[in-house]
Amino acid sequence: MEVKIGVQHANRELVLESEQSPEEVEQAVADALAGKSGLLQLTDEKGRKVLVPADRLAYVEIGEVSIRKVGFGAI
Repeated sequence: MEVKIGVQHANRELVLESEQSPEEVEQAVADALAGKSGLLQLTDEKGRKVLVPADRLAYVEIGEVSIRKVGFGAI
């Protein structure tokens, strides 16, 4: 699934593909914002970890992966 993270004072958002469930991502965000860890820690589908300080989170968008269409016509 696709996760978009907005970071305060950053021009671009972070976008990662994760194998975590939407519930797991939501719980990680809630724990980070509640001050339990101080960091939002997510793992992408290649096993890389993304760490964002909880006090710098602007927003987190959790969604499904969109399939990219190739070609000129819509089928």
